[in-house]
Amino acid sequence: MTQNYRITLLPGDGIGPEIMAVAVEVLKLVGKKFDIQFDFQSALIGGAAIDATGEPLPAATLDTCRNSDSVLLAAIGGYKWDTLPSHLRPEAGLLGLRAGLGLFANLRPAKILPQLVDSSTLKKEVVEGVDIMVVRELTGGIYFGKPRGVFQTETGERRGVNTMVYTESEIDRIGRVAFETARKRSGRLCSVDKSNVLEVSQLWRDRITQLATEYPDVELSHLYVDNAAMQLLRAPKQFDTIVTGNLFGDILSDAAAMLTGSIGMLPSASLGVANPGVYEPVHGSAPDIAGQDKANPLAQVLSAAMMLRYSLNQPAAADYIEQGVLQVLQSNLRTGDIMSSGMTLLGCQAMGEALIKCLET
Repeated sequence: MTQNYRITLLPGDGIGPEIMAVAVEVLKLVGKKFDIQFDFQSALIGGAAIDATGEPLPAATLDTCRNSDSVLLAAIGGYKWDTLPSHLRPEAGLLGLRAGLGLFANLRPAKILPQLVDSSTLKKEVVEGVDIMVVRELTGGIYFGKPRGVFQTETGERRGVNTMVYTESEIDRIGRVAFETARKRSGRLCSVDKSNVLEVSQLWRDRITQLATEYPDVELSHLYVDNAAMQLLRAPKQFDTIVTGNLFGDILSDAAAMLTGSIGMLPSASLGVANPGVYEPVHGSAPDIAGQDKANPLAQVLSAAMMLRYSLNQPAAADYIEQGVLQVLQSNLRTGDIMSSGMTLLGCQAMGEALIKCLET
């Protein structure tokens, strides 16, 4: 029986439309092979939405996403909108999307593929075998805490304020996702905080430690965020699953991504309770190469595979896409960000065509 899914596409800005086009073609092909029918609908977010409507997240976009089975997002932002007030910048649209859909858990895998070991800037013996999942809290912490803003003091000096805040329930919620994720992997969870100087992190550590009593099969450890950053580069294979807050997770997940050779290869999933999940590559909009057919579309394609696995319960289709990506890389085909000696350089569209050919055969 054919499975029908309504998917909202958010191409966004920069290279977003280019990489989204590849992912859509891959989904169409896989849909035919696995008897899946996709109803695609596109909506505006980020800079594209600002140009068209004056706001980074139009109400119509949020409504469309809420009425979908899942959301596939490409990238937002660019130099063009950097001078706008903070609440009107493209990034505000992304934060609004996460808050509006209640997407509190961000899963960011950083797994080095055998074909790309030599693409990493770290030594082969350091990164070979790395397989890390960063579980980042996504709708709390310093990005959402109040008060926030730039205020004028009595002396006329401007003062910038952001507030890092977490409640017990917010910590418990993301903590349970992390423990369940670790349980499905190797059973090791590292919680990252800054409890030596931040009261909010002291509460974080207290709650994560308490939750550990419910998961006796998961080995829990703790690291301060500065040490965690150092350890990710020194000995990344010591990590399996990492859980941390919004700010620390933002930074550490990008650092973990670079272990694999290119941030252009890594997908992510943002999940809530009842609303559809949002799947997106961890990289940005890369406005410097937008429209030049240089982008790597594979992170977007792998985000679509995560969508099939986590939201649509189509693991066989997800596996099929992931194996196709591996075979393309095995054929020594590369975009510029993962290019090395002896490889064949392809543009975004050509890489998509090569992947489609591989999946067809």
